[in-house]
Amino acid sequence: MGRVVAAKQRIVFFGSGAFGLPTLEALRSAHEVSLVVSQPDRPAGRGKAVTPTPIAQFALSKGLPLLCPTDANAPEVVEEIRRTPADLWVVIAFGQKLSVGLLADRLAINLHGSILPAYRGAAPIQRAVMDGNAETGVSVIGLAERMDAGVVYATRSRPIGASETADDVHDALAQLGVDAVLGVLEEFSRAEHHRAGFGRTQDEALATRARKLSKSEATIDCAALDAHAVRARINGLNAWPGCEVGLLPQGESEVSEWVRLCRVAECGGSELSPGLMSADGRIGCADHAAVQCLEIQRAGSRRMSFAEFSRGRPVAAGTRLVPRVIV
Repeated sequence: MGRVVAAKQRIVFFGSGAFGLPTLEALRSAHEVSLVVSQPDRPAGRGKAVTPTPIAQFALSKGLPLLCPTDANAPEVVEEIRRTPADLWVVIAFGQKLSVGLLADRLAINLHGSILPAYRGAAPIQRAVMDGNAETGVSVIGLAERMDAGVVYATRSRPIGASETADDVHDALAQLGVDAVLGVLEEFSRAEHHRAGFGRTQDEALATRARKLSKSEATIDCAALDAHAVRARINGLNAWPGCEVGLLPQGESEVSEWVRLCRVAECGGSELSPGLMSADGRIGCADHAAVQCLEIQRAGSRRMSFAEFSRGRPVAAGTRLVPRVIV
């Protein structure tokens, strides 16, 4: 049987981060977006200029009705949102917990960046990469009182590439989410499945948490971890908060400069001592294997390939990578 095309529906979209952009674009094309609710403008970038969220910027550029409340659960905001004609609410990376009073008697779904019940919480994509998982995915769920614990309506999965960073996986999952969300809307259009047991309950025994990232994690001790763990941590913490290390040339007592390791790939066995970097960017790890540094960033500079980095200031063979102490 061919895929059923969902009847055009009126949608209130809640979102702030770029993770929801592909789905919002698709919903605007296939359905009617009655209202977009996003976070207020905030300082962003190096200049800290007050800037709309990516979702708000899209809504403004397309002339979509937009609401950016400081508190989406404030009584006057709840009243305005609830009187907006809608068949469905879609929530993706909004950044505020929606209250029971706001959600009462409304059909609302959420796109989450993991295959639930694994990685509930604020940083599912980064934690999956940091844990060295072979694959990850997205889940479309109903909203529940407990975080990310709702009924699962759909999942989609994909492998995590050998040198993919959390940012790469984020963008890929954002695209994967489009098919998942539109597929759920198609199911809803078949026979009001949301009122007839559509979806599966999550197994609480399998639930894991993906805690929010912090600046205190922005370092790595390559001498203490095997190559798989080094690759997973560096790539998982890219682009924020990153992995900062000092370059300590052989025979020197002081770090020559601090850099951020941005992207690496495992490259097999190595004669390098753990924690040392070769002139060509290989890094020795605790299991006497190595990772190859593919991208690196100097303080105050842009990210660049290791080859480009070396042309500006070559790394001496035997340079030790010193973990940054962050307090």
